[in-house]
Amino acid sequence: DRIRVDTDNLDALVRECSRLRATYDIAGITGFSGVDESIYATVGKLCRHFGLPGPNPVSVEQCGDKFAQRQLLSEAGLPVPAYRLAADATDVESSAAEIGLPVIVKPAIGSGSCGVRLCRNAEEVAEHTTYLLGGKHIWRSSPRILIEEFAQGRFYYADLMGNEVFEIVAGEFGPPPYFVFRELAYPAPLTGDEHERIVDLSLR
Repeated sequence: DRIRVDTDNLDALVRECSRLRATYDIAGITGFSGVDESIYATVGKLCRHFGLPGPNPVSVEQCGDKFAQRQLLSEAGLPVPAYRLAADATDVESSAAEIGLPVIVKPAIGSGSCGVRLCRNAEEVAEHTTYLLGGKHIWRSSPRILIEEFAQGRFYYADLMGNEVFEIVAGEFGPPPYFVFRELAYPAPLTGDEHERIVDLSLR
């Protein structure tokens, strides 16, 4: 059987899970995200409500907000590219000039590289800003744009379950200006020192 419920409505989800729990044992709650990772925070809230193992919703929300994430990393003493937060085209333009081209222009909240672009000159900054603010990009909240210094290097990400890193992945992107994966290596080919550094950064 399928049950239709608004996944943006936490109270409705709690009511539905409570109704199901009256008949069935619920061993766990999970969710799947495409471009919007907010479902993982909702799953974490449901797990907390029902006393089930699950992700920490506060941590998930902090990771989903790229501006908040940059602030937390900076406060923890980790190196991050220069970044600014903008709400309109004028802010984006001045932030890009202040940081220095090329820059990455992207939504402050989102995932899967949706809306992320490398902008090598002022015209590309203006063009991408128009795309993001002109109604073509879907915003779940008020538009907030992150402008970042372009840092070149290898791309890695770590998958965690609880406080345990269970895999580190190396990614290769296709050609700029967009950041679409063309290849992922599981597990990432790392030296012992590289592995320890990435695990240490992930657990902070």
